[in-house]
Amino acid sequence: MQWNTEDMNMYIHSKEYVDTCVIPLLPVSFNAEDDKLVSMAFQHEFLTVFTNEIEKQFKGRIFLSPSYTYSPSAEIELEMNRLNKWCEEAEAQGFNHILLFTMDPKWKKQERKLDGSLVWLPAGQVDSLQSEEAQKYVQSQIDQVTELIMAYWQE
Repeated sequence: MQWNTEDMNMYIHSKEYVDTCVIPLLPVSFNAEDDKLVSMAFQHEFLTVFTNEIEKQFKGRIFLSPSYTYSPSAEIELEMNRLNKWCEEAEAQGFNHILLFTMDPKWKKQERKLDGSLVWLPAGQVDSLQSEEAQKYVQSQIDQVTELIMAYWQE
């Protein structure tokens, strides 16, 4: 289920079955160097495709949150507090599992301080998500994360 009117209405009527919230973490800056802008745009594209596919595979059990956007130059402690507030609200809504998806290694360094379970995805060596190589890479990552999600559910 996603953050749209139709899915939200479905979620409201079936909350007891939806126990996992997926939150993509995306850096956004208009002040960065060109290569960083391209990297942030790629992260947005990749995580959008990736989390949409995860949501499709587990529709009815996973709720895909809007992306948590942050400035890469912001103080990490402030961003962690803000993100943890999101996690607290999701937990109060009844989500037993809160999965935070990112490609940014700075979150990995803060993993223990986060109220959700961080899933860090390496960027890989793809230039465009349209290439066949990229599609294979995305699918291999989805296969691995699918197993990880099911392991969280068995805990």
